[in-house]
Amino acid sequence: MGRRRKGRSVSGWVNLDKELHMSSAQAVNRLRRLFNAQKAGHAGTLDPLATGILPVAFGEATKTVPYLVDAEKEYEFTVRWGVATTTDDVEGEALAHSEGRPSEKDILAALPQFIGEITQTPPAYSAIKVNGKRAYARARDGEAVELAARLVRIARLELLECADQDHASFSVTCGKGTYIRSLARDLAAALGTCGHVCFLRRTRVGPFLEKNALTLVKCMDLVHIAAQTEGFVAQMPDSGAFDALDALLLPLTTALDDIPALPINGAEAAHVKMGRSIEVTPIMDSADPDGIEAVLTLAEQPVAIGRVTLGRFQPTRVFNL
Repeated sequence: MGRRRKGRSVSGWVNLDKELHMSSAQAVNRLRRLFNAQKAGHAGTLDPLATGILPVAFGEATKTVPYLVDAEKEYEFTVRWGVATTTDDVEGEALAHSEGRPSEKDILAALPQFIGEITQTPPAYSAIKVNGKRAYARARDGEAVELAARLVRIARLELLECADQDHASFSVTCGKGTYIRSLARDLAAALGTCGHVCFLRRTRVGPFLEKNALTLVKCMDLVHIAAQTEGFVAQMPDSGAFDALDALLLPLTTALDDIPALPINGAEAAHVKMGRSIEVTPIMDSADPDGIEAVLTLAEQPVAIGRVTLGRFQPTRVFNL
């Protein structure tokens, strides 16, 4: 018999606006403790020096995290020209200097080559594993880290402003695996100089938008919980506070906006929850031999995610709600 998890069995998403100088893991742990949730995870790591959207999943919603990891993302960032660093951001040590400063005209002319599918080498200080160990851990140990280049997709890259000759700010829409620090580094190189990211904010992850994001402080203020050490509560909220917190949760299906939903009845749901396939109405014709991904719902509650092939649904993830 497995050990019982501590905390509440709560499921759903929080659209968290992560603050500066906090790791993604720290943000998730603090939010999990605030909700007293049994299980939590996040979709897409944000560096401590980055702020913005960090979708946090509780309970059964953690089964939908992969769908947000693959989702399109948007960032705003500022590049400081003339200084390259070991980490490609302000945390690292200066690696090289350049007297070159690109003009606004030069920057605009260089942007098109970074739109579409491009080849990008991730920063040495990244979370990518190299022989089972994080690249940043190897780099901090003094190892020479060489990461393979990869194809990434950038849908949009716009210049927002050139505040002065040393700085330029941008907005970007990109796909999975894109490193903004690498983009800044490579853009500087294309402009005949060097540079690093000195400001980074994520403004969207799929359907999670900046305009309705919540900070940790806001979550605590909404239930009138006084902050204790380092802006975090030392005691758990009461039941009334949990009601207020739970009202902040977005549905588990928020991460599944792009997946067709198929309603089923109670008998069919019972079969699916046991891992059995069931016959369903085809949702569309597809030449894909692997079928089409879909989510089954019972009384508008998600039951399972799976694939529809030749009129049959085979579950791959079942929800215990």
